[in-house]
Amino acid sequence: MSMNQLDLDRHHELAEFLRNRRARLSPEQVGLPHGTRRRTPGLRREEVAMLAGVSPEWYTWLEQGRDINVSMQVLDSLARALQLDANERQHLYLLVLRQMPPVETYSPPTVSPTIQGFLDTLSTSPACVVDARTNVIGWNAAYYAAFGDFSALPECERNLIWRIFMLPGARKANEHWREMAQVLLAQFRASYGRFINDPWWAEQIAKLSEASPEFRELWALHDVLNRSEGQKTIRHPLVGELEFDILWLQTVNSDDLHLLIHTPCIGSGTAEKVAQLVALAAEKNLQTLEGILSV
Repeated sequence: MSMNQLDLDRHHELAEFLRNRRARLSPEQVGLPHGTRRRTPGLRREEVAMLAGVSPEWYTWLEQGRDINVSMQVLDSLARALQLDANERQHLYLLVLRQMPPVETYSPPTVSPTIQGFLDTLSTSPACVVDARTNVIGWNAAYYAAFGDFSALPECERNLIWRIFMLPGARKANEHWREMAQVLLAQFRASYGRFINDPWWAEQIAKLSEASPEFRELWALHDVLNRSEGQKTIRHPLVGELEFDILWLQTVNSDDLHLLIHTPCIGSGTAEKVAQLVALAAEKNLQTLEGILSV
């Protein structure tokens, strides 16, 4: 089968990548004797093939950039043999299969000081960090003031999917409830495809399906998307209507972290109302602190 120039470039990049990663490993690093008569540093093709459980001929063809079929299992074997880290494994998958690698298990991500610092600069834009399971794991003062103290909630109630379908007041407070529910659930399903072997997802889907007719209805649509923008209008019990433009941003260093930013709509008065809520929350915290110090 003939290959176009883009495929040729991709196969050339793959060949160079494999040769580079093979050359950086010593036999001792992978548990092999060093032996003699090594004219170049690194492992031989035959040694990589042995470690990956493939034939030397097949691995040679792959490293030569030939157009051959490769399974995910073989790619994972190669990644282990070449001791690739997560970023290198992802690069290997993209070069060979043009897709992201599957994720076998979920590892809770962390919010770096840099990301938290960025959130804190958004003074009147409620913003939070959401993991692949749609759990809120970080937020700024505006988000705390507008949507409550997530640190005081049990884990299930910090999940955006659980909140939009299970909180009694969610539908009444959100003018665009159905639209938001559909978008969140479609993004949730897109993430589910990456963590299909993680039992948490099946358990969560089963619980929500049993408890919420709306969840069952929308889940049956099988919508899958990664939407980056939207709108949201909520009725806050203290300041009334808040109108936001919604922006989802994915962090570069992790596919499992997204920033959800609520930008006040211009001319809606929302920015001023959020500033008022932030001031009220700060005053409440100060009063709490003063009460503790006076004990």
